[in-house]
Amino acid sequence: MSLNREEKAVVIEEVTAQLAKAQSIIIAEYRGLDVASATVLRKKARESGVYLRVMKNTLVRRSLEGTSFDALSSQLVGPLMYAISEDPVTAAKVVADFAKTNDKLVIMGGALPNSVLNADGVKALATMPSRDELLAKLLGTMQAPIATFVRTLNEVPTKFVRGLAAVRDQKEAA
Repeated sequence: MSLNREEKAVVIEEVTAQLAKAQSIIIAEYRGLDVASATVLRKKARESGVYLRVMKNTLVRRSLEGTSFDALSSQLVGPLMYAISEDPVTAAKVVADFAKTNDKLVIMGGALPNSVLNADGVKALATMPSRDELLAKLLGTMQAPIATFVRTLNEVPTKFVRGLAAVRDQKEAA
């Protein structure tokens, strides 16, 4: 069922709003993908905070105009599914993980702000840790010296107490 002009304007406005806060867009061809598999992919995307939608390429081109993702317009050919996320890695991870188990979903490319990615670039992006994982690693790295210092300081009184206990046990035994 085709959309009338007002419905198309609503779709363009919705996608433009998503693009305004997006850090990545991944496009994948879904030709031959059954409904059950698509539902599983949509569920994973929703849980990860990824906006996943099948749309007409002309509507997406209009939404991309004037954004930092404008260069992606040349890759919009064929039946495509669009994954848009605020985290640069999340959309790539969701789509790439699903494409590993389902050969009907073919990653065609993607974009980061002001840069276009091919399929290999998207797969490489999917292997990178997410922002939250990187922050957790950074925090762990920053806490390691402090935790080691605290353990070292704690050992001095612990050894002293153990020494006193050993002297007490020795005097009691004698």
